[in-house]
Amino acid sequence: MARTQRNRQTSAGGLDRLPLRDEDGNYLAVVEVEAGSRNKYKFDPRLKAMLLHKVLPLGTSFPYCFGFLPSTLGEDGDPLDVVLFMDEPARPATCVPCRLVGIIEAEQSEKKQTIRNDRLLAVAVESRRYAECRRLSDLSDEVLDEIERFFTFYHQQDGVEFKALRRRGKAAARSAVQAGRS
Repeated sequence: MARTQRNRQTSAGGLDRLPLRDEDGNYLAVVEVEAGSRNKYKFDPRLKAMLLHKVLPLGTSFPYCFGFLPSTLGEDGDPLDVVLFMDEPARPATCVPCRLVGIIEAEQSEKKQTIRNDRLLAVAVESRRYAECRRLSDLSDEVLDEIERFFTFYHQQDGVEFKALRRRGKAAARSAVQAGRS
């Protein structure tokens, strides 16, 4: 499907009404999954509601809150994905003001088709635990390794290969958001 056609479909669903940034200039992330949950929700633009998309196998859960940046569109046809570092889990459909600290550039392959499916990394503005986290280098390699392994496993459950390509800082994250503006 052509990018312009996907843009029209997303706009018709109402995502264009959610701003990318708040009045203070912070990015707004919409939570789809709260940290510690096995349930993966997904925003359905047609219904304008969160729907249960899948359930992770017993013994696994999302390590951090996960969601999307509204008014953006990735190569996979969905809004850009974001991993949120925050003190407590936020419920699905919560808008969280945040700042970008980096991006895990990645691709996924399914049925001989490979597309980009990056993961933006952001810190909740109201976080105390991550208050000093301003750059990608403020996150440990171990944490980033765990996130990459989680998404590899997560996609593997559906027969999709997820491959992290590289990690980049906030300038690259901002460029990805700008390129994905819908």
